[in-house]
Formats: sequence, structure tokens, C-alpha cells
Amino acid sequence: MSLSIKELLESKGIKAREKHLEILDTRWKGMADLRGDLDGVAIDDADIGMRNIPGGDHVE
Repeated sequence: MSLSIKELLESKGIKAREKHLEILDTRWKGMADLRGDLDGVAIDDADIGMRNIPGGDHVE
């Protein structure tokens, strides 16, 4: 059984308004859907790296 967003936050001592809980629940479900798409994908194919280069884009 998975915890609801409200139960999870309350277990950490965080109290959120009902309006915020609805938004968080929608986003949580969206992230879970995206994570589900990675089942069966080789981890090397799913690894994305990003780096910040001060001064703008550089092509070497």
C-alpha cells in the first residue's frame, strides 16, 4: 500500500493546504507515469548529463 501525498508530508511534519495537495498529487502522478516509461530501458540509454559552462555555449 502506498502512502498518499498528504500522509507522506504529515509523516515529515509538513502541513500543506488542500489546494496545494491537489497540485502536488497531480504532479506526483505525472512523475510516476514518466518513471514508468523507463521500465525495460537500458540504464545507459536513460542516463542524461547536463553541465553548465560559464560564458555561454562552447563547441569543441
